[in-house]
Amino acid sequence: MPTVAPLDLDGHCIAAAWLGSVPAFAMADGLVHRLDNGHRTTEAHDGLLAAVPSLDGKTLITGGEDGRVCVLSADGAIREIAHLGRKWVTALAAGPRDAVAYASGRVAHVRLPDGSVKEFAHPRTVEGLAFAPKGMRIAVARYNGATLHFPAAAGKPVELEWAGAHTAATFSPDGNFLVTAMQENALHGWKLADGKHMRMAGYPAKVKSMSWAPKGRWLASSGAPAAICWPFLTKDGPIGKAPVELGTRGDAMVTCVAFHTTDEILAIGYADGMVLGARVADQKEILLRRAGNGAITSLVWDGEGQRIAFGSEAGDCGVIDVAG
Repeated sequence: MPTVAPLDLDGHCIAAAWLGSVPAFAMADGLVHRLDNGHRTTEAHDGLLAAVPSLDGKTLITGGEDGRVCVLSADGAIREIAHLGRKWVTALAAGPRDAVAYASGRVAHVRLPDGSVKEFAHPRTVEGLAFAPKGMRIAVARYNGATLHFPAAAGKPVELEWAGAHTAATFSPDGNFLVTAMQENALHGWKLADGKHMRMAGYPAKVKSMSWAPKGRWLASSGAPAAICWPFLTKDGPIGKAPVELGTRGDAMVTCVAFHTTDEILAIGYADGMVLGARVADQKEILLRRAGNGAITSLVWDGEGQRIAFGSEAGDCGVIDVAG
C-alpha cells in the first residue's frame, strides 16, 4: 500500500518539484520548503507567482511579484537570473541547455544558454509559455491563439489563430502538436505540419493542468470529474476521436494530473485533496492519498517513478511513496 509523509504548510502551493532526490514545495508567499534531512526553508520571493523545474530536474526556476526570476538548487542556494523591476513575472518555462522563458504583461523574455536575453512584445498579455522539445523554439499563449518564436534566429514568428483567450501552452513530446488551455472550459490544438485544428471541448470547468504520457501517446487534463485523456496515437492526434476518462468521481473535480516518468500511469489529484493512480491500458485505479484539505494544485513524480510530491491550495503538502 502507498504511504504518505505529510507536510502541513501555510498558504497556497504553487508547485511541488524534485530537485534531484529532494522534494521541494514553492508557496505563494515566496517561501520554498525542502525536505532534505529535515525541513528547510528558503525565501525566494516577496510573493511567488510561478515555478517550474529545470529540464535536468536539478533546480527550480521561480518568478514573483518582486519582478525577479531565480534558480533554486537542491541545497537551498538561490541565484537571480533576471530582474524586471516592479513588473510581476506571471509565466515561466524551462528550456534546453538552461534556457529560460519568462513573461510580464505583454512581453515574453527568453534567456538563451549564453546568457543573452531576447524580448518579444505582443498586442495582448502573455498568458502561458512553452519550449518545443527540439530546437530553440517557444510558444506564447495569448488572446486569440498562440505565437511561435525562434529566439536564436531572425525571421517572423508563426501565428496560430483561434478565437478566445488561451491561458497555457504545451508541445507534444515529438514536437508535432501544440495544445493550449482556454478560458472557456476547453483545450485547443494545432497540428504544426499543416495547421489543422483540434477542438477539445466539453469540460465543465477550466483546464488548469495538462500532462503528456512519457511517449506522447496521451495528453491528460483536469477540468472534469475524471481525468480526460486525449489520444495522440496517430499523425492526426485526437481529430475525430473520443478521449479516455480515468478516475471518474461524481463528487469531486479533477484539479491536477501527472503522468509517470516511463509508464502510462496517471496520478490524479482532486478538489477535495484525494490522489488516485490510474493505468490507461485497463483503467485500473489505486488510492494514493485520502481526501484532505484543499484542492490538489501540483503533482510530480520523482526521477525513479517511485514517489510523488504533492501540494494543495490550502498548504496540504507531502510525499507519496507509491511502493509503500
